[in-house]
Amino acid sequence: MGRHVTPESGLPRIALALALPSLLVGFTIRSLGAQERAPSGEAVFRAACVNCHGADGRGAPLSTVGFAEPLPDFTDCSFTTPEPNTDWMAIVHEGGPARGFSRIMPAFGDALSDEAIQLVVQYVRGFCTSRSWPRGELNLPRALVTEKAFPENEAVITSSVAVQGSGAVTSDLIYERRIGARMQFEIDVPVSALDQGGGDWTSGIGDVAFGLKRVMFHSLASGTIVSLTGEVVLPTGNADKDLGKGTVVIEPFLTAGQIFPADFFVHTQIGVELPTDRSRASEEAFFRGALGKSFTQGRFGRMWSPMVEILGARELVSGETTQWDVLPEMQVTLSRRLHIRVNAGVRFPLTDAGSRSTEVLFYFLWDWFDGGLGSGW
Repeated sequence: MGRHVTPESGLPRIALALALPSLLVGFTIRSLGAQERAPSGEAVFRAACVNCHGADGRGAPLSTVGFAEPLPDFTDCSFTTPEPNTDWMAIVHEGGPARGFSRIMPAFGDALSDEAIQLVVQYVRGFCTSRSWPRGELNLPRALVTEKAFPENEAVITSSVAVQGSGAVTSDLIYERRIGARMQFEIDVPVSALDQGGGDWTSGIGDVAFGLKRVMFHSLASGTIVSLTGEVVLPTGNADKDLGKGTVVIEPFLTAGQIFPADFFVHTQIGVELPTDRSRASEEAFFRGALGKSFTQGRFGRMWSPMVEILGARELVSGETTQWDVLPEMQVTLSRRLHIRVNAGVRFPLTDAGSRSTEVLFYFLWDWFDGGLGSGW
């Protein structure tokens, strides 16, 4: 997510970022909570946080705070923006262990009202004065096929298995890295194993893709984010073995995410595939959309996100028809930090079902910037 800190010091720093030993909060917090009107976020921050983080949010000297863990700079937008409010509130409300962090972050749910916690979180996040950075609330759960608009730092392994007709197993190794506020670089390396008939299988690397995404518009107020991506697919796969198309393919596409009330969300993606050698591959247009809703166990626990995708593709050749598929699926978070997730679903052809196979799809997702594979459990 583009922060200028080490992977282990990203989201884990939130635990320390808002942490003060209970003795430092003391009487002032209780007095604020007893006021008839809820205190402002600035008032809570100055009463409970300023001794560690300073009035400007840049952090007090370590010699002053009395512990060795570096404090974050709240004015650094790469730190302050990527996570949603719920992650910050979970840590303030229930302490560091709520997201798999150190107990040095105490729970303040009994000392502060929910409103006061929400106000101080919003105040802290306001130290980032740049509006170029999309907020983490717009980072919606990833679908199996439809790409999302939010720029990410993720490693994803996706797999698809044909359950009818000739056997086919394809896995993609995807690496995504955020560049600044609005950009993302991506590389996708496919590996396939195909049944050539008679029990004769062939396997190898497919066509490797490189992509660059840029957020064109984002608004937390409207819950909208729109991005433009350009991909270049190189003919690294063996076309004679059906492991690639045998030509360079340029693939521009537009993606959008939209938040709706009651935790519903929608992803849309529309684009074209433009081969440089049309004797080897046809131009193709595609549409993908995903509708989902997130459910949280308890208040800040595991998140379940059922989704259904509608997928359409049509070769831009006279007489061709559009092929439509439906893909119901379920994403679930595994770690308390929510940075390890899995998703599984089944892709059913709605058109030409007799000649196209049903597929089982799966992915394993690691948001590597929020911690290691063994962190946050």
